[in-house]
Amino acid sequence: MRRRRTLVRMGTIVGVLLCAFLLTSAPGPEFTPRDKAFYADANTVNFVRPGLVFTIKSAAIETDGTIKAVVRVTDPRGLPLDRLGVTTPGNVAMSFVAAHIPANADQYVAYTTRVQTSPITGQAATQASADSGGSFRQIADGEYEYTFGRRAPAGYDRSATHTISVYGSRNLSEFELGTNYDEKTFNFVPAGGEVTKVRDVVKTATCNKCHDPLALHGGPRRTMEGCILCHQPQTSDPDTGNTVDMVVMTHKIHMGANLPSVQAGTPYVIIGNRQSVHDYSEVLMPSDARNCFVCHEQDGPRKAAQSDRVFKASRAACGSCHDNVDFATGEGHVNLPQVSDNQCTTCHTPQGELPFDASIIGAHTVPENAPQLPGITFEAIRVDDGMAGKQPTLTFSIKDREGNPVPPSQMTRLALVLAGPTSDYATYVSEDARQAQGSDGTYFWTFGARIPEGTKGSYTIGIEGYRNHTLLPGTQKAVTVRDAGINKVIHFTVDGTPVQPRRQIVTNEKCNACHYKLSLHGGNRNQVEQCILCHNPNETDIARRPAGARPAESVDMRTMIHRIHTGHEMLRDYTVYGFGGTPHNYNHVGYPGDRRNCTACHIDGTQQLPLPETALNVTDPRGLINPVGPETAACTSCHGSRAAASHALANTTQLGESCAACHGPNSAFSVDRSHAR
Repeated sequence: MRRRRTLVRMGTIVGVLLCAFLLTSAPGPEFTPRDKAFYADANTVNFVRPGLVFTIKSAAIETDGTIKAVVRVTDPRGLPLDRLGVTTPGNVAMSFVAAHIPANADQYVAYTTRVQTSPITGQAATQASADSGGSFRQIADGEYEYTFGRRAPAGYDRSATHTISVYGSRNLSEFELGTNYDEKTFNFVPAGGEVTKVRDVVKTATCNKCHDPLALHGGPRRTMEGCILCHQPQTSDPDTGNTVDMVVMTHKIHMGANLPSVQAGTPYVIIGNRQSVHDYSEVLMPSDARNCFVCHEQDGPRKAAQSDRVFKASRAACGSCHDNVDFATGEGHVNLPQVSDNQCTTCHTPQGELPFDASIIGAHTVPENAPQLPGITFEAIRVDDGMAGKQPTLTFSIKDREGNPVPPSQMTRLALVLAGPTSDYATYVSEDARQAQGSDGTYFWTFGARIPEGTKGSYTIGIEGYRNHTLLPGTQKAVTVRDAGINKVIHFTVDGTPVQPRRQIVTNEKCNACHYKLSLHGGNRNQVEQCILCHNPNETDIARRPAGARPAESVDMRTMIHRIHTGHEMLRDYTVYGFGGTPHNYNHVGYPGDRRNCTACHIDGTQQLPLPETALNVTDPRGLINPVGPETAACTSCHGSRAAASHALANTTQLGESCAACHGPNSAFSVDRSHAR
């Protein structure tokens, strides 16, 4: 007996040592400053091992239709987790979906379904859903066999592609590490052999350009591979009668306010779990919805295996955006009924000869991006007499895409913007330069405005403008569009000190991850470097705002962009008046990503405090504080409560803002730590 106890004790010691070895020798999880675990106590992290990773090791369907899957549940180091949260911290919830692609179809049909009856219409609908009634069997530490409650039907096609999805969460809130999520899929053929038929039209990485990350149905649904198992023609919403097929639903959501049906007065609504109402009628896609290739990427690392599906017209896909078309009667379809998808590609070829023709590319041509435009190319060459007290002269060039000179007089609009200082733009002037002198593509313009006497540091001149061009002239499809040039800026010293460009906070590439191609104020402004020349801390909409709607609103870049992207989560109205006194209300905006990820927009590090000492106070007539310190202006544009403003005000003295004392990079409430996920 004594020898047996000794062996048990030795086994326990070996187990502890083995666990310690695994913890110290396994590669550490790659926590970043955007993760809560990055800031957690090292002992807590080593004990809790935050994170959740599912791996489906195998799946099979037995002769009686029983579906089984073996899943390994680990932390990011690959170390096993107890799904019940007994031997490792945090219980792990898991849900499973089983589906297949029938031989005569290209979309999934799920075995795991439920019947949902609408309390509104009384109608019932079969919906793909997670399995219920299944059971787990532990095979090893962190490894489980799940037996589905639902069986495959008799006579199911054993040669078809089958897919198992597992999605779930790990609750670590008691350790202040939030909830971890993961989702994985596994493809297999029950009869054995290689999987040759897949559904891969849009990659998850493409969605995450904006959504950062996909986190639907409470957070665990994170991949397109998993979403399409349920969001297919099998599933509909009995409350509204709308399908939730991915092909239709996603197009409609991204069209949102631009759907013909919505513009005609019918909202686009889906009623989900527990009768939650989701109205997508105010959605405005940040890029032009006609640009199919924003989602259906045709090259690069995010290209899907079936990315060419975008070129295969169908009534479901086309009718989801063009929902005023009645294919049965032909209304809205050149009076031609379409009883099947068999003949769609006869007219709707991938690409035709002209913009706006019936081809997929032609019909979705964004006029301003049409390849038939000659193009406008600006270059800022040099600045002369750019000293304080003088009128600077800019030498610049204008050419078309082929390098042919474009005289300034041929431009519909050509403006040169002089702004400074670059330490933080405080003022600007814009002058019409269509009378600039020069020849052969090179021109010069002397500003009527002078750089103020005593000015120090560096200034900037930016170029903006467009030339009207008619596409398909003389035809019924003729349209005049603005052929705008890409903005160019040039910095110069006004006092002989070294030229100092304005600090860079964001990049056009980051903006265009969602917006695809910034094109503001009618295409005139398309580069952030140009936008900030006018959207400075002193700028408001007072020149455009009607007298009865005053006081003015700040259009400082930091306040404006943060408030626009906060959108419907703002605690105040944010309406800016533009040209012609047109009001632009942004309270309906829904940012598609997680705003806690500052680096989705910011160059990493530029979100940190303190800001440079040269940063100016912001004029904010409709804000709770006016003028407001530059750091407070940035933070309270998102955190817009009166309490947040009061906190900032209480920590501002005649010496300035003390925000960095608590929110500096190494402080307990640093910007990154406060926004960690």
